[in-house]
Formats: sequence, C-alpha cells, structure tokens
Amino acid sequence: DMGDKPLRVLVCGDVEGKINVLFNRVTSVQKKSGQFDLLLCVGEFFGPSPADEAEWKEYKSGAKKAPIHTYILGAASQETVKYFPSSDGCELAENITYLGRKGIFTGASGLQIAYISGRGGHQEPAPAHCFTPKDVTSLVAPLVSNTKFKGVDILLTSQWPRGVWQYGNNPVKVSKSVCSFGFVDLLSSLDGVRNHMVLQENARHVSRFIALANVGNLAKKKYLYAFSIVPLKNMDPTELVKQPQDVTENPYRKSARETCLWITTPAVVNCAPTVKSNRIFLLPSAQPTGPCWFCLASPEVEKHLVVSIGTHCYVALAKGGLTVDHVLVLPVGHYQSVVDLGTEVVAEMERYKGAVKEFYRSRGCRCVIFERNYRSQHLQLQVVPVPLDKCTTEDIKEAFVVQAQEQQIELLEIPEHTDLKQIAQPGTPYFYVELDTGEKLFHRIKKNFPLQFGREVLASEAVLNTPTRADWRECKSTREEEEAQALSFRQAFSPFDFSLLE
Repeated sequence: DMGDKPLRVLVCGDVEGKINVLFNRVTSVQKKSGQFDLLLCVGEFFGPSPADEAEWKEYKSGAKKAPIHTYILGAASQETVKYFPSSDGCELAENITYLGRKGIFTGASGLQIAYISGRGGHQEPAPAHCFTPKDVTSLVAPLVSNTKFKGVDILLTSQWPRGVWQYGNNPVKVSKSVCSFGFVDLLSSLDGVRNHMVLQENARHVSRFIALANVGNLAKKKYLYAFSIVPLKNMDPTELVKQPQDVTENPYRKSARETCLWITTPAVVNCAPTVKSNRIFLLPSAQPTGPCWFCLASPEVEKHLVVSIGTHCYVALAKGGLTVDHVLVLPVGHYQSVVDLGTEVVAEMERYKGAVKEFYRSRGCRCVIFERNYRSQHLQLQVVPVPLDKCTTEDIKEAFVVQAQEQQIELLEIPEHTDLKQIAQPGTPYFYVELDTGEKLFHRIKKNFPLQFGREVLASEAVLNTPTRADWRECKSTREEEEAQALSFRQAFSPFDFSLLE
C-alpha cells in the first residue's frame, strides 16, 4: 500500500516499432532523474516492416528486457493485429503488457487507467484494430450504473477527440487521425461529476490533455512525458479540487442550448495523441441545474420586480438595488453570460440597454453597466444610474481601475466596438464594465473574485457615496415597498419602453 505517495509515470506517443530508441531514452531518463513506476504507450506500438519485427523478437525471446513496467494499447492498423494474441490483454514479453481492447486497469497502488485501443469506426462487428460507438457504450455503462464509482485517474486513447485542440496553447495542424464520436460521453462518465460550472461554484477537479509525438521523430518534437500522480482514491479532497492558473474551458460546447463543459489545462497539441484525464466534469448550460431565480418561466422568479418584457429579454428592478432605478436586463431563457447569447437575443438586449440609458439621461443620470460571469447561473446585466452632478465618467472609470489595482485585479480597457465574444469564449468567467461613453473594461477571472466588486466600486465615496449599499443583502425592502418601486419605475419608463409599442 503506497498510501498517498505519488506515482512517477512516463507516457510516450506512437512507438511504431522503434522499441530500442524508446527504451534507450527511458534508460537515460531514469539514470538522470531516478526510477519511474511505469511507462504508458499510446498509439501504434509495433511497426510494419520486417526490421521492426526482428527488433521485437529480441524482447519477446527474452534476449532484451524493457527497463520499466510498460503498458501498451492494441493495434491501430490491420498490419499490426498479428502481434496481439488476445483481445482481453496479456503479457507480451517480460515487463511489457498489452492492456486489451478496452477496459479499466487498476494497479496495486489503486491507480485506475481507463483505455480504449485502436481507431474509431462504425463497422459491426468491428475489425480488431477499431472500436465503435457500441464499444464506448459497453465501457461506460457499468461505470454510470455504479453509485460508488468516483472516477479514474488516467484515460489512454490512440486518437485525439475531434476539436480537443480548440483551447490549445499552440496553433494546430492536425495530421493525425481524430475521432468524432463517443469521447464526450466517455470523458464525462469516467468522472461522474456533473452539473458543475467553472469558477461559478466551488472548485472541482480538473482534467489535463497531453498529446505526444511519434518516438524518434525527425522534427525532434516531444514524445516522452513525465508526471507524478497520487491515485484519486488516496487524494485529500482539498488537493483534488485545486485548479491551475492556466485552466481553460471545455472545447466541446455545442451551442448555448446544448452545452457541456470539460475543463482542461492547455493542451500540448503539436504531436500525436494521449489523454491524461485526471478528473473530468460536465456543465449542461441549456437548462438550469437547479432552481433559477432569473428564468422568467421559473416559479422562483420574483415577478413583482419585473418592469418590462420583450420577446427575448426582460427588465426587472434589482433586489436591494444601489439606487431606486437600478435594474437588471436579463434573457427570458436560461443563458450563462452575454457571450452565450444568440444574435436575436443580443439585438434585443442592446435595444433595452439603449432604452434604459435614454430613461436615465432624462432623469439627469449617466449609465453604468456591468456583468459578473462568476458564481452565477443566469446572465444578469446590472444597469445602474449615476447622477451627473455626483461625478464624471472619468471619475467612475478611475474608481474601477483604482479598486481593481488595490485588490490585484487586472482590469483591461478593450476597444469600444469590440464584441465580448471576440475575447471571451462561452464558459469563460469574467467581469465586464461598460461606461456611458462606450468605454469598456474587462477582467478574465482566473481564480477568486470578490462577488460584490461592481457594487462596491459604484457605492464608494468617489461615485454614489452610499457605502452601506455595497451588498444587496443589506439593502432589502419589504415586498410592498418593492411592488411600489416597480410600479413607479414601470410608469416612468413607459415612454422609453419599445415593448409596449410592439
């Protein structure tokens, strides 16, 4: 029993018969860095040529021995099927084990490795070097049905999941084969943690995608990767949920109406595939994961605060508002943030922003708009009036910048006509401010963020000078008071409300 001692693991890309090259490199690494516990090989291990076969026979006969416990995947082409006597996995030579076509391997330490060999195909029955959607289902089904299953530590595949490079840290020219089916289901099931929103709720565990080049490739791209890992079952929960600073979003977001979230660290996507899926989870964002206070059709929404309803959006008084005319502009349907919205919803939201700005201007106020896409389920665009005689737009901008600096928040000014979708992918946590001049300030949230930051700045002495209203929970009114405020706003806003004319 190794307890919580980290395992030292090596992973390599396609060997393609260059077995001596691989093991000589592993021997060199171990002399320099100490012993590793195991070597995992993805892609094609064997080569097609007679010279490759002769090289392998030296290991099979015992003339040569692998310098480390080595685990390989099955054939990825018809030419190498002959090297695998069984589809169930077996020892091929001393220290060299074929895992099998698909399954979960559990080591003595408790480390769990899920694997699926070969290439994706739809032919049934599948050729020996292929897997089908049916194979993926048969691997996933027992995991989903087991209530005690907590996840696996590593997933090995010989193909890239199509599109996994979307948030990679290098431009990718995909020359390797990719598979477009099964992987999202496979990835989600291997963790079993669903309905989580990145940086929107408490942290959950993160997966890493690692891609590796062919062994001995002439371009000298990285083909051997080393890492340490404590098996999930031995990990302290607080360690398990720590998220690296460079965490990115899931590349498998289909649309705002059909979405999932696979959190990854930036992929090294310049070479051939392997996946180290150390913790995976999904986010459906088409429907709320629980009661939503802002979906207009939801029984939880406080309809007495609603002051205008359009086709795609509506306006409601902010609960515990910074001022009596502080409102929210929200989508009628369930959307996570502005960058998730479709064209028609964006267009109507812009119309509402313009109408509220005109209304504020008629009352001698300038307009400040901000959005916090962090620890929130439903998009809430906060629209706040600031009396012209309180301060200038420059004062408001300076207040945001100064408070951001004090709290070590990087608040960047972005070009006035920049669409948020150009700088924030769906699912990206961010804070965003739009001033009445059209100037925009943006912060990409990477770890923690003060939930009341926007309100704190506007309530500060430099702007509204109402510090006691920085937290909405300290500004609650009775339902009767809220109903009266909503009626008053609705009547005053009606000349500007385009929804009443359509």
